Amino acid sequence: MTHQIKLYLLIITSLLFISCSNVDTKKMVPNLKKEIYSFKKDSRFNSYWYQGKAEITSFELTQARYGEIHQGTAVHIFVTEDFLPEKQVKADDKHAKNIPVLKLNSAKKFVTGIYPYSLMISTFSPIDLNQQAIKVSFSSQEWCGNTFAQLNNRENFDIDFHSYFEGDADRKKTIKKNILENELWNQLRISPESLPIGNIDIIPSFEFLALNHQKIKAYKAEASLIKTENFINYIIRYPELERTLTIKATKEFPYTIEYWEETITKRGKTLTTKAKKIKTIQSAYWRKNSAGDVEERKELGL
Repeated sequence: MTHQIKLYLLIITSLLFISCSNVDTKKMVPNLKKEIYSFKKDSRFNSYWYQGKAEITSFELTQARYGEIHQGTAVHIFVTEDFLPEKQVKADDKHAKNIPVLKLNSAKKFVTGIYPYSLMISTFSPIDLNQQAIKVSFSSQEWCGNTFAQLNNRENFDIDFHSYFEGDADRKKTIKKNILENELWNQLRISPESLPIGNIDIIPSFEFLALNHQKIKAYKAEASLIKTENFINYIIRYPELERTLTIKATKEFPYTIEYWEETITKRGKTLTTKAKKIKTIQSAYWRKNSAGDVEERKELGL
């Protein structure tokens, strides 16, 4: 091999190394093996999610809490929004730097004995799936007090946690980026084929972590995607936490979530939270705040 050829090969190898080393893997969704989904090429996505309405689904809820099962309701509100990447809030105006996101507001209401619980998680996921969720917030209100947690996706995951419990108290922490269980609900709605499967690390739902006083970190998990004739089932099992989450959605677009369940073993007792769909509607709910607008609420069975 001549000196010129050796030199040429060395230059090519160096350029390839530099190119690969510049890839910002922190922004990529871990274990995403499929081609990145682009909503701009999908007319079905645009016609469904950009018609000026949110998708609202009500669920009949049986919630495990305090070693028993309690009756309640759950609501999922999926809606597209423009998001400010720096402030990490909804944009008031159109701007070139705005990021289109799919937001999920997941709310639960149930009663334990004499007092009620109200829980809500908001997750903001870029639609193109080339980045992880930009922001996740969780709040819990019950007669003992309030709990609030917020994750902001910056250089790492920055987390604020506030609770009336002494053991949790007010704290800030920064953790390394990893898959967020909360963002997987949005990912299922956008592109179920891109969901991570196999043995992976996942940061569990903020609802689970807060209600069960678990450390906010990634846990070993086993994820699988099972298809039947009409549905897909996404299953996540956490061996260390003795917890399994199963989400059932329609096999075809728009991949509507029909049912989910969460099974937890605690102190030798296994209980399962279940949510079964009542009704799905599309509505510009933010404009329907008058006394006469309760009809759609009745339609949802709430």
